[in-house]
Order: sequence, then structure tokens, then C-alpha cells
Amino acid sequence: MSALARLLGRVDDSLLTIEPMRRRHLAAVMPIESVSYPRPWSHNIFQAEIEMMRRGQRKYLVAREAGRVVGYGGLMFVVDDAHVTNIAVAASHRRAGVATRLLCELAWVAIDRGCQTLTLEVRAGNTAAQALYQQFGFVPAGVRAKYYENVEDAIVMWCNDLALPEYRDRLRLLSPEAAPSAARSRIAR
Repeated sequence: MSALARLLGRVDDSLLTIEPMRRRHLAAVMPIESVSYPRPWSHNIFQAEIEMMRRGQRKYLVAREAGRVVGYGGLMFVVDDAHVTNIAVAASHRRAGVATRLLCELAWVAIDRGCQTLTLEVRAGNTAAQALYQQFGFVPAGVRAKYYENVEDAIVMWCNDLALPEYRDRLRLLSPEAAPSAARSRIAR
């Protein structure tokens, strides 16, 4: 890890591993979920999502550093589109590149699956997440009024560039350590 990365509090990508979420990860996922969302998903919801992953309808990944789960993210597949269901990072690892790496890996999964677009909702007040998504080519496409807890609006964002070769270049620039072809096929399982 470079001195600049240490100074900025960045995670050493060579120590960060990305792998499919399994039930055994839920004990570490649930505390991150509970501090990341005012209305966190339950253990049962995650179990149902993992079951849908086995049927090819979802994809969930965990980020681990030194064997410890420090973040997770997921996709839902709808025809040729992929919808980012969630991305959350442990408070101790926020703003350290974990979400960037997870989103990059999820984008590669969507590309490998032949998806044409990515979409997501983000809290109107979460400008840090919006800035991250904009780096990935997401643009605002609408608002869902009072989407979160019937209080806060969600900005609907779309990325329509997945099929373009330039988008793959963008992903390589955003996260050079993102899985190469062989590792992506491992993550895709």
C-alpha cells in the first residue's frame, strides 16, 4: 500500500477480497446492516435473497479484509437490467474504497451476465453515495417521494453504458484491483 493510500485511510486492495455472500457471512453482515439503514433488512430477508441468488435472480458479494467482513452489496436481475439493492460498509472502513470496489465488482457481474443497464435508488440527502455513483456513470432519472421510511425522497439513478467498451475502461480505472476475468467467473458463481 502506498504512503498516500495509508494517509487517506484507503484499504489496501491486495488485502481486500470479494466473494459471494453465504449464510455464514450473515452474522457479520447484520451489524453493518443495522447501523447503515434506519429500517435494516432482517436476517430472514438476507436468507431469502441468498436463496434467490442460488436461482440466478440475485447476486450478493461480501468484502473481507483479513478475513473480516467489512462490506457487502447486491444486485437484482430484471430481464437485461441489474438493480443495485444495497451497498453497505462497516463504519470503520467507510471512505476507504470498499464501496468503490464492491460496486465495481457488481458492475462486472452485470456485464458478464449481459445486462445493458444498472439502476439504483439513493437517499436524496446522501451526497457522498451520489458522488460515488456518478463516478460509475449513474445519472439522476427521477425521484421517488418519501421512499425511505415514508419520510425521505430517493433519487433514482441509471447507468446506461454497460454494453460500451469505454465502460469497461472506466471500471478498470475506478478499481484496478477489481477481479480479472478468471476471478470474475469465480465471483459470478
